[in-house]
Amino acid sequence: MERQRAPFIFKLWPSFADLAFLLPMVFLFGRMHGATTLLSDCDTGWHIRTGEWIVANHAVPLRDIFSFSKPGDPWYAWEWLSDVVFAWLTGHGGLRAVVLFSIVLLSLTFTLLFRLVRGKSNVIVAIMITVVAAAASTMHWLARPHLFTLLFLVLFYTALERVRGGKERLAGVPYLAILPLATVLWTNLHGGFFVGVLMIAAYGIGEVFETVLPGDRSECRGSWSRARRYFLSALACMAGSLINPYTYHLHVHMAAYLRDPFNSQYIQEFLSPNFHDPEAFFFEIMLVLAVAAAGWNVSKGRFTEPLLLLMWAHAALLAGRNIEIFAIAAAVPGAGSIQEWLDRLPKWKLAGWLQRAAGSFNRLAARVARTEAATGRWRFVSAMSLLLVAALMFAPNPPKKFRAEFDPKEYPAGALETLRRDPSARIFAHDQWGDYLIWSLYPSHKVFVDGRSDFYGNDFEEKCIDVLSVKYNWEKILNRFGVDTILLPTGAPLAGALKESSRWRLVFDDGIALVFRSTGKNVPHKDTPPKDGGASGSVAQTGSGRSRDRKVTKTEARDQAITETKIKT
Repeated sequence: MERQRAPFIFKLWPSFADLAFLLPMVFLFGRMHGATTLLSDCDTGWHIRTGEWIVANHAVPLRDIFSFSKPGDPWYAWEWLSDVVFAWLTGHGGLRAVVLFSIVLLSLTFTLLFRLVRGKSNVIVAIMITVVAAAASTMHWLARPHLFTLLFLVLFYTALERVRGGKERLAGVPYLAILPLATVLWTNLHGGFFVGVLMIAAYGIGEVFETVLPGDRSECRGSWSRARRYFLSALACMAGSLINPYTYHLHVHMAAYLRDPFNSQYIQEFLSPNFHDPEAFFFEIMLVLAVAAAGWNVSKGRFTEPLLLLMWAHAALLAGRNIEIFAIAAAVPGAGSIQEWLDRLPKWKLAGWLQRAAGSFNRLAARVARTEAATGRWRFVSAMSLLLVAALMFAPNPPKKFRAEFDPKEYPAGALETLRRDPSARIFAHDQWGDYLIWSLYPSHKVFVDGRSDFYGNDFEEKCIDVLSVKYNWEKILNRFGVDTILLPTGAPLAGALKESSRWRLVFDDGIALVFRSTGKNVPHKDTPPKDGGASGSVAQTGSGRSRDRKVTKTEARDQAITETKIKT
């Protein structure tokens, strides 16, 4: 009787795949700030409102719908399909559904990454590498469309590795023919589709290098044939990416935006990584492993892995936003190299204890793998953990880390009532709070600027910086756009200038946000008097850039306090 029960119990026991699925939940609710981490960037708000507009109008916007500063100007809603998904989720479950969906995307991504890495190494190495890759990528975990790019990256990576390993078809259809079709979907979900194209091209270039560089010439004809198939698939993916509401204009717009020098000067996620950040430790581990793996693979006459590592390491060192892509790309060759080292250690002329340790580790990993394969474990732990997180988030009174909300200590929630009293207000606020106003007040109010920095452009963003930095022309800029209401964090340099000006009066102060109105502005309802005469100790200040959560995508303060501008994904 007991012998029949044991297999069933073992099937419920957590597998290593369960551990990979749980990683995002463990990081988010264990060492980070929970649901508010994913909502620490308010771009989620305007993505949702865009999706609602699309559903209501049965069309994709071609011109701006959110601002009074550039009304009707051409606008590319890059991630329109993601916006629709987010809007649908919000309509059925509010921000909680959006956060839960984002957690599922992350969990699926790292589960699939673990399975991919597992094909290159033993199960223990695979889970260790997956943990480090996930930890390195946490710096950009936000409930935004770029999460689809992480998932698609792993799916493309898996397909390419299968093709390389000789398994070229899925249900009779070539993987390299499926990828262009998947690119159509990826393009409409997020602008990171070019990552997939670059991955395919790297595999093709790797085949070319293995042909032209010294090595085994017997495989030349096969390598050229494989390279040609990779390149044709990459070209087909580029052609597939043209199937979007903006056709090739989207590509032209993206290329111009990504080349804009403003990004690398002011937008923090376009800056090189800050190695003083605690999360950078895991990035450093992946970098060291990538260098070692690249050298090892070159010594073995394999060039695809070094190309991938070089390409994405360069991208990550150039801009912090690419760390997550590098971490995923480096996990596979990194784990493969470690496994090869472990297999060879007992044969190398090394210290006896080291050889014995390597042998013991290999035997342990083999036993663990056999146990997992024999029991055929279900994903019971993954399912129950996800249900538990959902239950806590949708509870009437959820614990703090499970509250799906834009942090009221970081965003001007208390000022909304004052702003609503004047439907005609033309409100100036920095871009992050502009995002929040779109989420909270659209369509009754439009904004001066928000997080769509590709839409506003370099010149306009510079004007915002001039105003927030109290440059000599700040009043002229505000007058030009008819601004009659200003919403600021209490620590903003502009707040001091407004308090001294006879043209503006303070009408709200809750210690987090200040609302100023032009003295010539008449509001039908009486404003709430500010507390403490305008004094405050708010933590919502511009330009600090120190905290991990909200500062990931914001502008780095250089020699002045400036707007928290950032690229939107």
